[in-house]
Amino acid sequence: MGFFRNQFANVVEWEEFRDDMIFWKWSNREIKKGSKLVIRSGQDAIFVNNGKIEGIFENEGSYSIDSDIIPFLSTLKGFKFGFNSGMRVEVLFVNTKEFTVKWGTQNPVLIPTPQLPGGIPIRANGTFNFKVNDYVTLIDKIAGVKESYLVEDVKIRITSVLDQLLMKWISREGKDMFNLQANASDISKGIQEDLDMQVMDNGMTITGFHVMSFNYPQEIQDMITKTASHEMIGNLQKYQQVTMTDGIASGNIKGGGAASDMASMMMGMNIANEMMKNVNPSQQPPAETGPVSEVPTPSGDHKKPNFCPNCGTKNEGANFCPNCGQKLSV
Repeated sequence: MGFFRNQFANVVEWEEFRDDMIFWKWSNREIKKGSKLVIRSGQDAIFVNNGKIEGIFENEGSYSIDSDIIPFLSTLKGFKFGFNSGMRVEVLFVNTKEFTVKWGTQNPVLIPTPQLPGGIPIRANGTFNFKVNDYVTLIDKIAGVKESYLVEDVKIRITSVLDQLLMKWISREGKDMFNLQANASDISKGIQEDLDMQVMDNGMTITGFHVMSFNYPQEIQDMITKTASHEMIGNLQKYQQVTMTDGIASGNIKGGGAASDMASMMMGMNIANEMMKNVNPSQQPPAETGPVSEVPTPSGDHKKPNFCPNCGTKNEGANFCPNCGQKLSV
């Protein structure tokens, strides 16, 4: 009886590949003579017998079971003596890519702080990255009992401990509770190290963890915004003046007609003064001078009277009156 006699060839491949699937197991079927192994980009194929890895094939392509695969599986029980039937072996296909997962706190995390005895309720969101890095551990802890494993399974495990880790790393000494975004990098780094310990026993590693934003309750966010505004203005008096000006400009001053009218009048007077300065920039206070001196009279002829002051005779521009001879110019 020949090797794999009367058996139909089959194809060993990941039949329904999914981007969100970490591994998929081709199992409980015979690998028959003339079969072939197909490995696609981003996949590794692991031959497993009785829970033990017999061979790992990483390069994509199509391989003949007879000539390419079996020579590498010489440790399979009974192989060197030949088979009268198909060879039963499990083939584990592993997705080798780096997975990116979005996360967000399901409930607010109460961060202890002296300012609020009950703690500040904070939400956060971001992403984390992971990939498979230890096939032996993966098979021993997960693939040995599961036919497949999804990204969602890892996400559930990560988010179950994430609230505690956020509280741990946010509460570290020196963190400003009202400006956590400034410390997001340090917080993310610490959480990544702790999460890596969580998934390491499943044959995976956390390759990245990022906090995109921290979110405060609305009333606390309003308080932070108001405090920041005061700091930017510099002092409360100036802040009030700017607030009044903004209110007049937008027509939102409230509290009675008298207050509004007075504020509008004061603002109008200031604007008018500024306009006058711009219209008459040459009007400046007289410059200080020395002691007052007599102003010299302009030179030239004096104006002659039209009538003689002595006799009343009409003058035609002469220097002396033609009637009485009165001198008419000084």
